[in-house]
Amino acid sequence: MYDLADVQPDVELDAGTNLLVKGPPLTGKRRIALQILASGTERGDGAVVVSTKDSADKLTDEYEGLVGSVEGASFGVVDCVTKQRGVGSTENTPQVKYASSPVDMTGIGIQLSEFLQKFYETRNVKRNRVLLHSVSTLLMYSNLQTVFRFLHVFTGRVQSADGLGLYVIDSTAHEQQTMNTLKQLFDGVIEVEDDGGEPSIRTVGLPTASNDQ
Repeated sequence: MYDLADVQPDVELDAGTNLLVKGPPLTGKRRIALQILASGTERGDGAVVVSTKDSADKLTDEYEGLVGSVEGASFGVVDCVTKQRGVGSTENTPQVKYASSPVDMTGIGIQLSEFLQKFYETRNVKRNRVLLHSVSTLLMYSNLQTVFRFLHVFTGRVQSADGLGLYVIDSTAHEQQTMNTLKQLFDGVIEVEDDGGEPSIRTVGLPTASNDQ
């Protein structure tokens, strides 16, 4: 079972669950998702962040603000922006792997799988949390059909690894039809209210539905 940290302290989720984290801009969606990953890191879970908006350096700094040092932790970043921007080193390290751009969905999938395999098989870490930030960026570069196929494979990898997947999207940037299409891929939704209040979670077909607030 996985928890959602202080975001929804009473909720427990089965291994293999994928959740969409949606809300308007500037409502702290990424921070909430990182907090859920950080609560796992603190108890020894693996954590992989696929970043299509920020560099690995920036993201790692923010994560260390939540957990302290990631030195020795099962933590990895798939950086999809640094190569595209052409600034900084893009040599893979134990904690950072680079995809050429947010369009390089094959590369993103390969790097994710390598992290999960390393954590699961080499480090014997059986519980892994994965964050994709953000689906909205993927939709800026590719059409809905391409992104849907990619996410179908991506969520399947998380499910088969008995992980917990979190996928951030800007709910105001896309048509309702697009949101409805994508929501088919997920087991539940964390909706972040735009008034800055406590986020609410809406579950779909999960045993945790009784914990909705």
